[in-house]
Amino acid sequence: MSETDQTSGHLRNLHGLADIKPFRLGKHLLERPILLAPMVGVSDVPFREVCLQQGATLTIAEMLPADTAMWKSEKNRLRLRRTAACGPEIVQIAGFDPTMMAEAARLNADMGAEVIDINMGCPAKKVLKKAAGSALMRDPELVEQILRAVVQAVDIPVTLKMRTGWCRAQKNGVDIARIAEDCGIRMISVHGRTRECRFVGDVEYDTIAAIKQSVGIPVIANGDIDSPEKAVQVLRHTGADGLMIGRAAQGKPWIFREIRQYLEQGDHAKPPSASEISILMQDHIRALHAFYGDFRGTLFARKHIDWYSKALPGGELLKSEFMQADCVADQQDILQNWHRAHLSLLSAVSAQTLQKNQHRDLSVPA
Repeated sequence: MSETDQTSGHLRNLHGLADIKPFRLGKHLLERPILLAPMVGVSDVPFREVCLQQGATLTIAEMLPADTAMWKSEKNRLRLRRTAACGPEIVQIAGFDPTMMAEAARLNADMGAEVIDINMGCPAKKVLKKAAGSALMRDPELVEQILRAVVQAVDIPVTLKMRTGWCRAQKNGVDIARIAEDCGIRMISVHGRTRECRFVGDVEYDTIAAIKQSVGIPVIANGDIDSPEKAVQVLRHTGADGLMIGRAAQGKPWIFREIRQYLEQGDHAKPPSASEISILMQDHIRALHAFYGDFRGTLFARKHIDWYSKALPGGELLKSEFMQADCVADQQDILQNWHRAHLSLLSAVSAQTLQKNQHRDLSVPA
C-alpha cells in the first residue's frame, strides 16, 4: 500500500457528504483532515502549537526559500526550528530551480521533516519576482521538472499547494494537478483563486471540484472557509478529502475545534468564553515573546492582539493600549491587568455573542 493509498474505514457522515475514506500521508492516517495553511509571518511555531491545541489535524510551517544561502538569516533560522509540540513536521519550500528545490527538500528531510510541501500558491510580489510560488503555474514544463526532482530526492511524502491558475484567462489547475499526480505528489491543497485574484473575489469551488474529479490523490480545499456551516458546504460542493484554514484562524484558532465537532458529531461546539479567549491569548503572546525575543516578539504580538481583540469586550481599548507598549514586560502587564479588571465581564460573555456580527456569509454555488 502506498503512503497515500485509500484505506478501509469511513468517517461518520452526518451532513450528506461524499463518502470519503481515510488516507495515509506517510505514517499518518488522516480522516477528512483540517489543516492550518502555511501563512508567512503567521504560521510560526507558537501559532501552530495553538492551532493544534484547538483542533487542527496538521499544521504546515511557514514558506522556506529553496536557496540554502538564505537560511542563515534570523527569519529563516526560526522557520527551521523544530518542535514536537507542532505535531508532524511539514516543511514548505519555495523556489524555481529543480536542483535547488531537490537539495532543500533533502536537507529538510535529513533534519527531521516528515513531509515536504511545495509552494505553488503564494501570490506575493517578492516571490513572483523570483518566478517562484504561483508564478510557476505559467510554466507546466518547469512544474514537472521541479516536482519530479523533489519527489526523487526524498523518501518522505511530497505534497503541493497550488492555485486554480495564473490568471482568469489561464486556469490550468486541472492540468497541473494531473502533472503532480503523475510525478508522485501525494496530496494537493488548492486555494480556489488564481494568482491574479490574490485573496479577493469569489472562491472557485467549481474548479476545486474539477481538480478533485481529475485525480486519484487526496485534494484539500482552501479559501474563505470561516465557519462550520461553510466547511460542510465546501466539502459537499467540491468532494474534497479535507479542508485548509488560513485567515479565518487568525484571532480565532478555535475554529478548528468548531469545524471538527460539527463534522464528527453534528452539533456546534460550545464557544469559548471571553475569559477563556483572554487566557489563550496571554499564553500565545508569552510563547511569541519566548520564541522571537524582546524586540521581534513585541512586534509579532501586536498583529495577534489586533486579531484577538475583535473577540473581546472592550477589545478596541485593549488594542489601543497594547500597541503603545514597546517591550515584553509592558505587553504582558497590560494583558494581565486587563484580564483582572474585566474578569467578571469576561466570564459572562461568550465568543459567539461577541462575534455574531462578524460572521461572513460567503455562499457556495449550488
